[in-house]
Amino acid sequence: MPGKIANAHAKLEETCTNCHDRTDRGRQSALCLACHKDIAADVRDRRGYHGRMPNAGAGKCVGCHTEHLGRDGDIVRLNKLEFDHERTGFTLAGAHRALACASCHKSGEAYRKAEPACLSCHKKDDYHEGQLAATCGDCHNPDSWAGARFDHSKTAFGLTGSHLEVSCGGCHLGGRYKPAPKVCVGCHATDDAHRGERGDDCGKCHTTTGWKEAKFDHLKQTGFALLGHHSRMDCLGCHRSGNFKDKLPKDCVGCHKADDSHAGRLGVKCESCHGNDEWRPVKYDHLAQTKFALVGIHAKLDCHVCHTASVATQKLGSDCVACHKAANPHGAKFKTACDSCHGQQDWHSDISFDHDLTKFPLLGLHNVVSCAQCHRTQAFTDVKSRCIDCHKKDDVHKGGLGDKCDTCHTPNAWAVWVFDHQKQTGFALSGAHGKIKCADCHRRPAAEVKLSQDCVSCHQKDDIHAGQFGRQCQRCHGTVTFQGGRAR
Repeated sequence: MPGKIANAHAKLEETCTNCHDRTDRGRQSALCLACHKDIAADVRDRRGYHGRMPNAGAGKCVGCHTEHLGRDGDIVRLNKLEFDHERTGFTLAGAHRALACASCHKSGEAYRKAEPACLSCHKKDDYHEGQLAATCGDCHNPDSWAGARFDHSKTAFGLTGSHLEVSCGGCHLGGRYKPAPKVCVGCHATDDAHRGERGDDCGKCHTTTGWKEAKFDHLKQTGFALLGHHSRMDCLGCHRSGNFKDKLPKDCVGCHKADDSHAGRLGVKCESCHGNDEWRPVKYDHLAQTKFALVGIHAKLDCHVCHTASVATQKLGSDCVACHKAANPHGAKFKTACDSCHGQQDWHSDISFDHDLTKFPLLGLHNVVSCAQCHRTQAFTDVKSRCIDCHKKDDVHKGGLGDKCDTCHTPNAWAVWVFDHQKQTGFALSGAHGKIKCADCHRRPAAEVKLSQDCVSCHQKDDIHAGQFGRQCQRCHGTVTFQGGRAR
């Protein structure tokens, strides 16, 4: 014999044929299973660890289990760290993964004898005390014994709405499950504001989402739809007597007369302006209803600023003058519509007028001056358009060059002027002529006196020849200086 066999097989040691067939070595596994009948049943039924092995039924026991290693020899050869527990039919999931083997497998007892049922380990954790089935996995999960999830829809009372958020003990008092009521009043009798007047079938009106969220078809039953804020009110907010058979008004004024800040001036059809969500703000489409859009400052005005009397008798105009006639500073002769200049944001500052559409476009510096610098009164139409009408005091020529200032000056700046004396008069300002002032020659208005281009017309007093050489001084003299003339 190659060596002593393990203590578990010691009683079989004297008869080798108990485990070995000398004529057929392949029968050795069959002889093993003949003794280990529970393992043989696992292999046959494809269950347990041995029944789930890839070569179950065809493999050899000796491939894993070796004998003749001595009385204390390890014939099981179990590697706990690498053991695939899933092949046993019980997967180590959740909190089970961190447990030591001894937590479930009793010392000295075969590992296969451990029961897979939850209660075999968790009986003391069973809060239900046997009232429910032993299939704990229907509600609990291996991650944590607490926080169970039970499919209540499989019972005769499915959990919907707020019932889903109630703890089990909220209905099953003291952990008692079978006697729990299934009708609403069984739990909500104290919440019944109707005090039983509407029967015990609360589900006709109320939902499980919230006790106060009734699904009573108010429109169908009463002819008055509960919309907006009305849908959020308590029934007793309108049915104050508690008797729902009392007749209540269906028009707004019937309940909100005290809330009518218009004192009846805007009629009794409150729904034309007000909605059901909030009494304010209004939803009235002023443009669609009156053809007058409320924009700018008009949108901020209180209704009563314009509607000073009942709308049934007071008809308001839609033009500016209808309300702003007293504020018109331009007088009756000003025919232009107010909105052609004034905006609706502010009567005094929101002004936009296109001066280019008038006979006097605003060019250059005219475009940056204030209106009041030219328009001394608010009549506006009484202003003349000639330069001299505004700039007479700026005329350094004192009228000597006429009143057509734009011949030389431009709107960009009064001091910036351009005049081509040769091109516009035929007399070039050369030499000393280019340095003298206009008034030195133009001593009287150009409209009264037309200057001659002969030298003598200005230099007669400088003619030392007393006119003996004629009027053509330029034949000897130049424009740089009158002195030192030379005959040409």
